[in-house]
Amino acid sequence: MTSARLAVIPARGGSKRVPRKNIRAFCGRPMIEYAIDAARQSRLFDHIVVSTDDAEIAEVARRAGAELPFLRPAALADDLTATVAVVAHAIGRCQALGWTVDAVCCIYPGVPLLSPWTLAEGWTLLEAGNANYVFPVLAFESPIQRALVRDADGQTRPVFPEYAQTRTQDLPHAYHDAGQFYWGATTAWLDGLSLHANARTLVMPADSVVDIDTDADWLRAEARYLARNRR
Repeated sequence: MTSARLAVIPARGGSKRVPRKNIRAFCGRPMIEYAIDAARQSRLFDHIVVSTDDAEIAEVARRAGAELPFLRPAALADDLTATVAVVAHAIGRCQALGWTVDAVCCIYPGVPLLSPWTLAEGWTLLEAGNANYVFPVLAFESPIQRALVRDADGQTRPVFPEYAQTRTQDLPHAYHDAGQFYWGATTAWLDGLSLHANARTLVMPADSVVDIDTDADWLRAEARYLARNRR
């Protein structure tokens, strides 16, 4: 049996907010190619596998250098399927091929700003121990303890009234998932452990991550990508 460090790129065909997002041309190339290239350039992986239910995505991914040893079943390709379940399925299918999977990095397909060096940082942190998963985070620009909720009629009130009089500089920083990748021990994925409750994190610069949910987001992301690559 061959020992393997595995990258799994989950790329279902039914993207709702930006149709065909995973293979739509981003700065002239299918979006998923950026995730595949980051994985390849990192030189961390024995296998880069795309998990998809879509034949067109599978063909684009193959041409970009990924492996497609299986197609994802429809039951794991709806809007409610959790990432951990998709990766666990991929691990099981790869193990059935005779691979001994030591560690797995789930890399989302819409990550044109992801660098191979960030993947390497994540692997180093996971390898150091003390966590089942490692993933990147971004700091919220403002303290979440001072968040406001707004009613339909425009009335506004604090979400956390107990912090309404606390100075912002006295409140702890809060972070959110950057939505780029998750390194994890194989056992953590197969046991279904929660990603956010069992992880160490890397804090990312705000300009190193893009979240693309609309066409306007897409245009802003392309502009940021072009600006970064002109440096």
